[in-house]
Amino acid sequence: MDSRVKAVTFRVGAFRRRIAWVFGLQLVIVAIVSILGIYNDMPIAAVIAVIVITAAVAWLTTRREWRPVRALARLVNRWDGQQLDPEALHLDQLSTRTDADVASLVHGLHGFATRIAGYNQRERNFTRDASHELRSPLTVIKMSVDMLTEEESLSEFGARSVRRIKRATREMEVLVEALLLLARETDVTDSERFVVNDMLHSELAAARELLTGRPIELLLEEPASFALQGSARAFSVLCWQLIRNACQQTEQGSVVVTVMPGVVSVSNHSDPHMPGESSRPSRVHGADRHGFELAIAQRISDRYGWPLELQTRAGRENIARIRFPQPLPIEASAKD
Repeated sequence: MDSRVKAVTFRVGAFRRRIAWVFGLQLVIVAIVSILGIYNDMPIAAVIAVIVITAAVAWLTTRREWRPVRALARLVNRWDGQQLDPEALHLDQLSTRTDADVASLVHGLHGFATRIAGYNQRERNFTRDASHELRSPLTVIKMSVDMLTEEESLSEFGARSVRRIKRATREMEVLVEALLLLARETDVTDSERFVVNDMLHSELAAARELLTGRPIELLLEEPASFALQGSARAFSVLCWQLIRNACQQTEQGSVVVTVMPGVVSVSNHSDPHMPGESSRPSRVHGADRHGFELAIAQRISDRYGWPLELQTRAGRENIARIRFPQPLPIEASAKD
């Protein structure tokens, strides 16, 4: 492939020169027969016939010269970006008479196809290895933590350690899920239907279990209910990141998740009257727009077209609001 491209790159301006010869000869022939027709040295019918034949030959010649460009266009049109082998594009089948500009396009397309193939292969390797090599030990850790939790002789210090391990394991599990969602170009679950309220009930139940021992109350307000068509896993990870971020911004108080028509908001409310609040340093005084949880949430919202808005109000109340452009009624989701 590379030798073929190098062979044609020296033919700089070959296409322009050949086209110039074609139209130059056509102009000369038309001028000659026109003069002969003017002086009645050639019948008018013959003059018209020669001009038509000359134009047809010029058109066929130009069409033949344009053939490499059409062949390259067909190759690009057939290429879906998923082929692992760039040589499957058969770019080396282009004629050696190809112009330098077309050869440059061929060379650039070959390099681009090679890079895309490398990206696709690395994506497959990463998602496969991360899915197996990270999820398997996390499963073992979760099972071991559950077994330790049932130990009656476990001390208070050991129980707190087990809860911390369980919380870190859950956070690691969600992080792996988020990275896999963002690493994959497409997901087989991107077109499923799910009820937002049911997903939030599940996420809050898991979060309450992990917040055992912390003076934070998780509340769910449901003035509305709706369903979505998309990735339930992405929605779950997105809400978990926002809930976790709100919990980290709250020493003690409450985190409220509110479901409104086409909108889900997560807000934290600190309680300054609770004992110990005045003696503890506040972690943040505004929305941490550079936190890792919010960075992951922003990338998921951009990926799935769910706009994320961050707002800070008086009293260190931070609100993260997710808007869903195409909410569905629950009845439609249930029918499907």
